[in-house]
Amino acid sequence: MSPPAADPLALGQKLVSVLDDGLRTATYKLATLIALLDHAVEHVPADPDAELHVDLDDLAARVIALYWRPVRDLDGHYLRQSSNPVARIPDTVRTLRSVATSAGGAEPTIDVAARSHPTDHLAAIATVKQVLVTQPLFRLQRVRGAQHHEFFLYDDTWLSDRVSARTLALHDNQITLLPGVCTTLARLSSLMRPALQIAWLDDVRRLNPFLHRDVPDLAAHHFGADRVSLERARGALLENFGPRCFYCDAPTTHHVDHVLPWSRVGLDGLSNLVLACARCNLNKSHLLPDPDFVIRALGRGRDRLSDIAETIRWPSQYDRVASAAHGLYATQPAGTPLWLGHRRVDTIRSDIIWPEFR
Repeated sequence: MSPPAADPLALGQKLVSVLDDGLRTATYKLATLIALLDHAVEHVPADPDAELHVDLDDLAARVIALYWRPVRDLDGHYLRQSSNPVARIPDTVRTLRSVATSAGGAEPTIDVAARSHPTDHLAAIATVKQVLVTQPLFRLQRVRGAQHHEFFLYDDTWLSDRVSARTLALHDNQITLLPGVCTTLARLSSLMRPALQIAWLDDVRRLNPFLHRDVPDLAAHHFGADRVSLERARGALLENFGPRCFYCDAPTTHHVDHVLPWSRVGLDGLSNLVLACARCNLNKSHLLPDPDFVIRALGRGRDRLSDIAETIRWPSQYDRVASAAHGLYATQPAGTPLWLGHRRVDTIRSDIIWPEFR
């Protein structure tokens, strides 16, 4: 049976039960949940109680992007993401990454790899999607110890470990988030995303016993805690927008900052990147900025940002940044801190009307 419109506390408790399930044999459930959170943030509907269709190709592409960094070798080791001898999702992503890097030059981001090798990327999406529908999506809501199966995110009664292409077509190649679930997932994202990442790292350590608890690079290796290597973006921002802090206009030491915080949405596109002085960069940290900063960042121009990104083989992600901004601001509860500038923080009011970000 399914619940009525999603209650944030109840849904949060159910998501935590997925984290507490010690029977995970792979990191797939956690990656799928993160992908669903990110999709929800970028697709918050005007009606907070509406259901939302999630295209499974889009979801598979997001999962591929999440594994893009983890499938690299760490100190000569290809880290296991599954206890099974064959790990189809990471193996598929690793193969795609190998194809994309074989041409030489700078290591491509997943966005660039998808554009430069579209046939290989589409083949990877098809493979990963088939794994998603027969494994994590089928099992995600089946919580250990529950007396009755209750789907709380989407109707999974048509899923199984043998879903056919015909069945996928009958369901329009999508799952449908239940009424209110999209908005609630977006609201919970800033809390659940870090928790899911921690659980993912714990699973990787369990699946790779040679890893010590204090391996310093594991989080950066998996989730870009080192903010990726942003040298190409830094040079392009400096050349095109000058050596001033985007936030306070002070001369900058060329720190690269994610306007929408990296901890909330993993968007490294040029549309979400600015140069910042060390003072603003450190003080802003993980806080949501005043929405005017997002409007200014996007106001640099879709075409201009896309052209600059193309010259350095970097994604722009203009539309995704705009959509994520809408989702983040529209779902923040009253009292959420809002960064206005160095040492200036306000809180979000319940009656605020958010501006248009596109």
